[in-house]
Amino acid sequence: MRITTLLYANVRIIKRSCPIAFYDQVVVFSHKNTMNTKMDNTYIPPSYRSLLDIWQTEQAIKFIKETFQTELSGELKLRRVTAPLIVKEGTGLNDNLNGTEEPVRFPLKTLSGKQVEIVQSLAKWKRYALWRHHIEPGMGIYTDMNAIRPDEITDNLHSIYVDQWDWEKVILPEERTEKTLRRCVKSIYYAIKRTQFLLSERFHQLPPYLPHDIFFIHAEELRRLFPGLSPKERENAITKEYGAVFIQGIGGPLGDGTVHDGRSPDYDDWSTETGPGFSGLNGDIIIYHPELDTAVELSSMGIRVNPQSLRYQLERANAMDRASLKFHKLLLDNTLPQTMGGGIGQSRLCMLLLRKCHIGEVQSSVWPQSTLETCAKANVFLF
Repeated sequence: MRITTLLYANVRIIKRSCPIAFYDQVVVFSHKNTMNTKMDNTYIPPSYRSLLDIWQTEQAIKFIKETFQTELSGELKLRRVTAPLIVKEGTGLNDNLNGTEEPVRFPLKTLSGKQVEIVQSLAKWKRYALWRHHIEPGMGIYTDMNAIRPDEITDNLHSIYVDQWDWEKVILPEERTEKTLRRCVKSIYYAIKRTQFLLSERFHQLPPYLPHDIFFIHAEELRRLFPGLSPKERENAITKEYGAVFIQGIGGPLGDGTVHDGRSPDYDDWSTETGPGFSGLNGDIIIYHPELDTAVELSSMGIRVNPQSLRYQLERANAMDRASLKFHKLLLDNTLPQTMGGGIGQSRLCMLLLRKCHIGEVQSSVWPQSTLETCAKANVFLF
């Protein structure tokens, strides 16, 4: 395996929590990047210029979204379904993300004042929907997911508004393997590659730049390869080397007791052993962003928990109280099917394929005044 030595600057330490442990995450960018942990985390490279004008950008966003969802549904045999924007509080259907983010809640008159929540993602709802729709093994669903994450700290890559393709498919119990996971990752990556090619045929300013294949590595292998680096630094180093990477086994403890990144205990299976010293049937698709010289997480995905791994992960995360929720009861008594699924960022995919340096160039959201001023000064148009 090739190893690239990188010089880093502008290191900022962030304390983050997750269901497993507390650890220091160092947010690092190369010499071209100066993002930090202030409320204004926006950085525009001095040489950056958008390759498309505003109206070309609007047309390209539409083209990417229509093309990719067609390619994705064909690769994974997915049917489109309608998804909720809000769910009832206390059902267990809303996503807990890392376990610390608070969803937007409000009382609903039609429910006699009971609380509802705007979804943060549909990781659990999709599995419930597969059961209700009686989807057969080998088939699945996808949907446009629109969420609000009020705890998000905005920067070039993050917005409080999240739009992604959420997908989920039914698998057989014997398909809960690393081989199944990696085959699915390749299918998603090939759908991205075909979308990029078709985009470049329509917009010649956007020549293809993604590598031919995606590189696979386990989070524990990555830790051993770069023992002196933080998780984010490791992502930057490996993705700059290979261009497109799938990091497997995110959420479970690594060999040194840390975790690569936090994961909620009740959707992805990050605890099933896949080899000596390795566990986890999940991971992230990460793509190198040339304009920002950094790694961009495009998709979090994986094989979902079965009753055994759910119980183990809830215990590990001190979250056994969730076992009494509707979703978790259905899962623990084996009513829900065995599945795999994930989310793929719509705005992030557009941002990568259109070579944009700020997510606000491909979606409309709310930004701090300092972000608006920074972008205006650099002649970067935010929707």
